[in-house]
Amino acid sequence: MTDMNKPDQYLEQNLHRSIEELKTFVAQPSVSAKKQGQPECARLVADALEKRGFQVTIHQTDGAPIISAVRQGKSAQTLLFYDHYDVQPAEPLELWDTPPFEPTLRDGKLFGRGVSDNKGDIANRLLAIDAILADQGELPCTVKFLIEGEEEVSSTNLEAFVNSHQQELAADACIWEFGSVDFQDAPVQYLGLRGICYVELEVETASMDVHSGVGGTIFPNAAWRLVWALASLKNEEEEVLIKGFYDDVIPPSDEDLLYLKELPNTAEEYRTRYGVKKFLGDMQGGMDLNFAEAHKASCTICGLTSGYQGKGSKTVLPAKASAKIDFRLIPNQKPEKVLRLLRRHLDAHGFDDIKITYLGGGAPSKTDASDPFVKLVVESARDVYGVPMQIVPITGGSGPNFIVQEALHVPIVSLGIGYPGSAAHSPNENIRLHDYLRSAKHLVRVLDAIGEMATH
Repeated sequence: MTDMNKPDQYLEQNLHRSIEELKTFVAQPSVSAKKQGQPECARLVADALEKRGFQVTIHQTDGAPIISAVRQGKSAQTLLFYDHYDVQPAEPLELWDTPPFEPTLRDGKLFGRGVSDNKGDIANRLLAIDAILADQGELPCTVKFLIEGEEEVSSTNLEAFVNSHQQELAADACIWEFGSVDFQDAPVQYLGLRGICYVELEVETASMDVHSGVGGTIFPNAAWRLVWALASLKNEEEEVLIKGFYDDVIPPSDEDLLYLKELPNTAEEYRTRYGVKKFLGDMQGGMDLNFAEAHKASCTICGLTSGYQGKGSKTVLPAKASAKIDFRLIPNQKPEKVLRLLRRHLDAHGFDDIKITYLGGGAPSKTDASDPFVKLVVESARDVYGVPMQIVPITGGSGPNFIVQEALHVPIVSLGIGYPGSAAHSPNENIRLHDYLRSAKHLVRVLDAIGEMATH
């Protein structure tokens, strides 16, 4: 293996230069929910790749541009990075300590929208590449990038793009957009993501809100209609009551269960961080919590809207009501089927007046922990963090990794700059500089090890 002293020194000496580059990415708003600044941010990222000698193409889509890039390495072994340059809306702005698009350093952290999710990882990968090029003059393996601008709005145009550019994106392995240490500062390897089916339910019972004294006992109430419909979806034991919902579920393997048992107990950390008094089903933590967090399918009410919600009272009967619902899916559930089952369920329970709008989704995806590339990434962390990565077979979040996995048939691993306090999607999103440095060091070792694999 290559002597890592020179690359590590380069990373330490150029850390703040890389942070300045990250600041330029963050200062360009690229909020996909608002269609704000995506072409401009794509150009910034493309320019940064071109500076590193990558052949870069900005592909126009029906939405935001997608960037593909490649630089040939010493070996034909090919690593693909998937990242995204779009970010979540910054609101509520009043909860930020400093403006979200004016990245600010304080107390060893960089604050700003996108510093963690996911612009920070893009800049971090570029820093690791810089360190290798400064030391060796070439990359130990071929490196490709796939960077989109709509991940935060369900990657609307990604699947069609990947399917039509399979040869251009072909690789031996893929590093996904995120990675982190846990609350004990140990690096974590997330090998999969749950799927998601996100819908909005709407019902309208009148053409306008009505005085509750007039309509309260003679007109149907949209809010009650919706509440009763929602109550039919799940029972108090947290079981989804939609017929057929669990039919396709594949239980975790014995190996997956073993990895879950080895994970630390997050119960007290969750109680402290989120102010939660108790967990569902009186779970106490440990294996029960680790299993339920990612290996159970869920139905979550994400938002409810109806009637008057201002200060004081207003006696009205709501004419309209809506709710946003997400179903988190586990292998082998599919969002398209869940959508059909939901419609059938509502109709069968007398709620055929409730409109369903599909807001996006994707299938679950998972990489086998025994894959040689997984072992390479997990073990190469030891030299940087002092321990190998902890393996989490599948995590509770969702993303479009199923698109890449199904089209390119590659193992997908996680490696990145996050930590439990990153506040991704929230006000005061941030990264710690020492996590940023360690992630770059880990990535240098991964790229070097891939090159070594090709020579044996």
